[in-house]
Amino acid sequence: MSHEPKVLDHEYDGIQEYDNPTPGWWHAIFWATILFSIPYFVIYEMNPEVPTIQDTLEATRTAELRKQFAEIGELTLDEATILRFADDPKWLAVGASMFRSRCASCHGQQGEGGSVGPNMTDHHYKNVKVAMDLAKVIQNGAAGGAMPAWGHQLSTNEVVMLSSFLVAQRGKNLPGPRPAEGEVIPPFGPAK
Repeated sequence: MSHEPKVLDHEYDGIQEYDNPTPGWWHAIFWATILFSIPYFVIYEMNPEVPTIQDTLEATRTAELRKQFAEIGELTLDEATILRFADDPKWLAVGASMFRSRCASCHGQQGEGGSVGPNMTDHHYKNVKVAMDLAKVIQNGAAGGAMPAWGHQLSTNEVVMLSSFLVAQRGKNLPGPRPAEGEVIPPFGPAK
């Protein structure tokens, strides 16, 4: 028994179409996705009790930092601590990760400067004279709000790690889109 395909009556540019309906399971999947989307939208988009992806990411990040920072305890925010961690590759990696997630949009991926933020890898600084000033600028902001204050969002340990990363980046003179800004300042001490 041979199956003769049925050709539909219409023709487009000399092309005729067979009458082959879409398989039933395609229709079932189509309707299932529509039905699934309704409770999904209600649960995840309209329910304030369900954590968002951002909340979950922040909780995971915080837990990971707590685990890492448990190794060193609560740090003191001072020049000596910043300079000490500026020479430790393990903790510089933590600082670099924090820098990329919070600072890179303005200052570039490695601190080379961006369209808004100045180059942090040269020897020119506007609001910094000593390493501790980096921590103050991170906490309190600068330039009338162009550099936002991060003190209310970052722990002391995080400020130390970011400051240490910036101390370590100084002098690398990575090319960036902005010219040098500010004054040349003396070295930060024993760190690079």
